[in-house]
Amino acid sequence: MTRALAMNIPDHLLPSAWYWIGHLLAIALILFALKRAPLAGLKTPWRLNLWLGAIVVLMVLWSIKTGVKPGLNFHVLGATALTLMFGWPLALLALALVVLGTTLAGETIAWQALSLNFLVMGGVPVGVSHVLYRLVDRHLPNHFMIYVFLCGFFGAALSMAATGLAATAVMAVSGTYTLDYLLSHYLPYFVLMGWSEAILTGMAVTLMAVYRPAWVTTFDDQRYLHNR
Repeated sequence: MTRALAMNIPDHLLPSAWYWIGHLLAIALILFALKRAPLAGLKTPWRLNLWLGAIVVLMVLWSIKTGVKPGLNFHVLGATALTLMFGWPLALLALALVVLGTTLAGETIAWQALSLNFLVMGGVPVGVSHVLYRLVDRHLPNHFMIYVFLCGFFGAALSMAATGLAATAVMAVSGTYTLDYLLSHYLPYFVLMGWSEAILTGMAVTLMAVYRPAWVTTFDDQRYLHNR
């Protein structure tokens, strides 16, 4: 049976119609991200190097994974950190390259599942992270600890949980695995993964916000630090 490698969904595990729907949705999402992305900012050498460096780091982290059955694998996402660092459009484009790179690096190239993997492990966590950031930014005080704990720590945990729910829904609705099996042997592990994702993201965002605030697009040190 096809191995998933660093991906959550391998080839030939789902009905073929699911893969085609995934391709259409992924193409639409990438085009929308390209239209909204501040690509001009990547003309600055250090900004481009930071974006490309983040992609390489995530490709390495995604290669460190574990799993229980084909398609039921776990690894850190890094989507919340990317969203806070670059904004949701560039985060989505970066994750598209991460999915492509890890697929190319796999012993089994899961080309059919490329789009579904991007939607589940890119579109879902970036969307959740962005919505939470917007809610915090709009409705809560401009405080450093609020930004770090809600947008970074809690946002990462929530994005991982949402990814787990999305992957579980895809597997269950498609009939690949029974819902009972997924709820017992797959979804609970995302609680543990959410904790590790939250710790790593919270630490990374805190360090960057303190020592390299220019690396975090959504963080304004004038608002969060200098006016305290």
